[in-house]
Amino acid sequence: MQIKTKAIVISALKYQEKSLIVKCFTLSHGLKSYFVRDAFSNRKSNQKMAYFQPMTILEIEANHKNKGTLEHFKEIKIAAPFQSIHSDIYKSTIVMFISEILHHSIHEEEKNESLFEFLEAALHWLDEHDEMANFHLILMLEMTKYFGFYPDVSDIDMPFFEMNEGVFTPFHAIGSLTEHETHLFKKLIQLKLDSNQKVFHVIERQLLLKILIDYYAYHLDGFKRPKSLDVLKEVFS
Repeated sequence: MQIKTKAIVISALKYQEKSLIVKCFTLSHGLKSYFVRDAFSNRKSNQKMAYFQPMTILEIEANHKNKGTLEHFKEIKIAAPFQSIHSDIYKSTIVMFISEILHHSIHEEEKNESLFEFLEAALHWLDEHDEMANFHLILMLEMTKYFGFYPDVSDIDMPFFEMNEGVFTPFHAIGSLTEHETHLFKKLIQLKLDSNQKVFHVIERQLLLKILIDYYAYHLDGFKRPKSLDVLKEVFS
């Protein structure tokens, strides 16, 4: 099947000496993996590798056999070049982290156009703004809407958040956040990308990040702690 679609790069792994296996979240077919032969074999290698940096948005033409094997690109080009995401240390660290979160969160080859469009818009926002200290926290929370476990806010005035059920409760249970953690979590729920980025201290951000990673682990089978987490903490400390 010949397809033409947008795709967000999730990961690119070197295969043998010259090739790549590139995992993409596509607009039309969800998660797909592609084999790029001879990615490192000529003078255009650096140019080719630029296509496959984390969270790059591509326009691709590809042959999809849909047999559970690696697919192949026919043509690729960058859909809209980022101006700062891959050159700014803070932004590049964020997208590396987010790409890992997506790698451990999306497993099925099913399209999710609303998630794709949300990620595309969020990445363009990140590229255009310099105040982004809470971006990864807001993004992780918002993505739970598309994964099916966004917190139930109908009882948000209750003092404790129960992680397993995703609800606010009047009593502290085994899977509940503390009252202080719940207070921070409520503040995060109310934030938007354009909100004041200084609403949290560094330690509060790190606590919220731990809460979100734990929350993902509660709800997604096989979810793993991202390897880039320590780098993210270091950069934003």
